Amino acid sequence: MPASVTFTDHLPPHHAAEALRRDAARGLTSRPKVLPPKWFYDKTGSELFEQITALPEYYPTRAEREILATRAAEILAATGCRTLVELGSGSSEKTRLLLDALVAAAPAGTTPGYVGLDVSEDALRGACHAIAADYPELAVSGVCADFETQLHTVPGGAADGGRLVVFLGGTIGNLDPAQRARFFRDLRDRLGPRDRFLLGADLVKSPDVLVPAYDDAAGVTAAFNHNVLDVLNNGLGADFRHEDFEHVALWDPEREWIEMRLRAVRDVLVGLPAIDLVVAFDAGEEMRTEISAKFRREGLEGELATAGLSPAGWWTDEEQRFSLSLWSPQPPP
Repeated sequence: MPASVTFTDHLPPHHAAEALRRDAARGLTSRPKVLPPKWFYDKTGSELFEQITALPEYYPTRAEREILATRAAEILAATGCRTLVELGSGSSEKTRLLLDALVAAAPAGTTPGYVGLDVSEDALRGACHAIAADYPELAVSGVCADFETQLHTVPGGAADGGRLVVFLGGTIGNLDPAQRARFFRDLRDRLGPRDRFLLGADLVKSPDVLVPAYDDAAGVTAAFNHNVLDVLNNGLGADFRHEDFEHVALWDPEREWIEMRLRAVRDVLVGLPAIDLVVAFDAGEEMRTEISAKFRREGLEGELATAGLSPAGWWTDEEQRFSLSLWSPQPPP
């Protein structure tokens, strides 16, 4: 393993197990029932999502990669940053386009840096070691933490430049407006005057394009959605059955987001012994497993301005399906 990789773990012991217990107990007893989308991404779910990104209906990954392939050098030049911090790093594949530009722009004699932050230690270690192997010019470190509550764990930038904090993939759309407001405020509070924030956000478009992206003809997204039942079964000893639920994806025109749900096809009674809970689903009752908000430029600017961030750049793919936007911290009043 490359010696240049350093790791810090800021998650308390048994963080994932306790969070799953808490989220399931709260979400399965609420009306309507709901689970946070972070529980999609066990090993099987992560593999299924990689398949989703290659589907013809699923445009966001291709659109974001198109922007980065053509604009990464321009984006880096607009920041002057020497350290790239990736929130929710996952596999970090698209980030390599930014790392290419970061390394190319680094002045002679300087060492640019990469910091990956992710709640999954295994994914984080794999991504950071792969980056260190492919980019020996970088100082690589990993921070095992939750970006929603532990942004304070991200280290500072290099002495010769600020940090570019990147949040790619449209993941911001999985947060509801109140969660987004808290996240943006917390992020702003952690940014120094030379730091910048790069945000990947999916844009509002026709439901004829949006809905198939979350309900593909091959059924991969349906399998991805059903897999969250296996996460509950494996983590909480539950007895969910895939055949008792059907995958649902719909567009909410008022909130301008996609919702994914699991709908009971018959009356269902499910036991979750690890949290001493029995949950009843009536036939036709739905459990929301994801929101994926879509954005308009003026809406994003309003949300980030409220948090104290100013626009510093805006890029879209050729078909204007997806956006990358750059933000700088406003000076304190």
